[in-house]
Amino acid sequence: MKPIQTLDNIPADRWLGIMLLTLHGAIAFGLDSTWTRGLLLLHYTAFLFWQPLFANLKSSIPRAISLMIVGASLLIALNWWLIAIWIAALISLTGANAAAIRTVRQRWIYILALTYLLAILMTWVMLRIFHSDPIFMILQYVVRFGLLLLPLTILFIRPNPKRLSALRVTDLFYGLMLFMLVLVLVLGSFTIVAVTGIPYLQSLIVTLFTLASILILLSWLWNPHSGFHGLGKILSRRLLNAGLPFEQWIAQLATFADHETEPEQFMQQSVEYIATLPWVTGIDWHVGKRYGLAGAVTTHQFSYSHHQLRLNWYSARPLSTALQIHARLLSEMLGYFHAAKLREQQLRHNAYTQCIYETGSRLTHDVKNLLQSMNALVSAAQSSEPEQADALLALMQRQLPQMTQRLQNTLDKLQSPQQTDSRLILASQWWQYLLKRYAYTPVTFGELLITCDCELPQDLFDSVVDNLIANAQRKQQQNSAVQITVSLICTDQVTLSVTDSGAAVPESIALSLFDAPISSNHGLGIGLYQAAKQAEQHGYVLKLADNQQGAIRFTLSSVA
Repeated sequence: MKPIQTLDNIPADRWLGIMLLTLHGAIAFGLDSTWTRGLLLLHYTAFLFWQPLFANLKSSIPRAISLMIVGASLLIALNWWLIAIWIAALISLTGANAAAIRTVRQRWIYILALTYLLAILMTWVMLRIFHSDPIFMILQYVVRFGLLLLPLTILFIRPNPKRLSALRVTDLFYGLMLFMLVLVLVLGSFTIVAVTGIPYLQSLIVTLFTLASILILLSWLWNPHSGFHGLGKILSRRLLNAGLPFEQWIAQLATFADHETEPEQFMQQSVEYIATLPWVTGIDWHVGKRYGLAGAVTTHQFSYSHHQLRLNWYSARPLSTALQIHARLLSEMLGYFHAAKLREQQLRHNAYTQCIYETGSRLTHDVKNLLQSMNALVSAAQSSEPEQADALLALMQRQLPQMTQRLQNTLDKLQSPQQTDSRLILASQWWQYLLKRYAYTPVTFGELLITCDCELPQDLFDSVVDNLIANAQRKQQQNSAVQITVSLICTDQVTLSVTDSGAAVPESIALSLFDAPISSNHGLGIGLYQAAKQAEQHGYVLKLADNQQGAIRFTLSSVA
């Protein structure tokens, strides 16, 4: 069953047709008819349901009372001048509501409404006002019965169902311009008739041509094509440069942003500069518990909020609409700059935390490698026989000084994490130390090719080889058949290789192995990442050269 349609559910286009139809019945047969005031009351009721200014009259009792007073005034002080002003107001509201219309069907509805209102105003109401020309019988029939077809057509046009629940947008500025143009048309025609005494039709034609010429001139001045700035650009610049050139203020704001890193100091400098504007007596800002003030506080206040930032503008007198728009624009720009400063501060904090994390993880790996070397010495001491005491003592004498030196290097890094250890060692000497360090471990030392005994950064090579061997030994603990081979080639290019015969590195891990920390069940997952960054600082490249099952090879090579 189709639901009953109430007054609130009737489309606005239907109310527009009813409003025009009742207006026509009230004025087309004169204002002295018996049904004039009754039809005007119906007309005003339809207007209240159609009007686009207020969505709900019941929400405000004073607003409803004011509209009732307007309706009562229209009925009591009824005359043709009042009708002319009322029709001019209807034209302005209809045009203001039609400015945002996009559908063809509704556009035709409002074109018919504007055509009817302009026609009834110029061919009927203004003739009644002037009393200068006799109203011909044929004109009376055209107005009374011919113009009636326009509101009837509006009633018979089916409204667009997609627009029934759409929000109506009213361009009040456009409506005000239409109202002023209609008043100029009426008063201009009346002035020409009163001064020159010419017939109304001639005065109407003169007024229309004069208005058309002025509008054409203004449209050309608004956007001229001869290289000059038009009135539109002048008006826009006037709105932006209210009290201070906008470009100058933005340039000064960017200067503060470049020279000040702390958000609070940046905000204070900015508001102190804003307080120098001639129309501003003071401005304060609030960000959480932080607060700042520049200038003096007055009773006239304009507030604006942008995320966490709140600005209060103070002036000697209430700000005009243009200045409020200007203050809102400046506040918006200041809010975005402040948000950028907060993000910059957060990035600095994150970088500091990241530095601490990376330093700690790198030193943790160094300590872990030292512990592995100590475990190897302890294992050698526990498994040695009495007759091996001399060999064990010689091993201790060789390894303990190296371990002491490496521990001292780790402590130095902890005190100065930004400094890079640049101690160099001959390749042959470093290789001998490496053989002694892993003499009692299942590590095979393969090819050693040294055509020129170049110098190597000891800290880098120790850190990289310890990380790579430790990762390979983890595979060896799970599978004793895994073999680990270390080789060093020093020719035109230095290359250190660590190869194991274990399982291949998963492709998903291999892609980001040296670019970011990875998830690890055996540590922090940052060892190879830190080793790659350290290698880059010394001019070397750490990469996964081969990633095949049974042949996993990591290389540390100098950049050619």
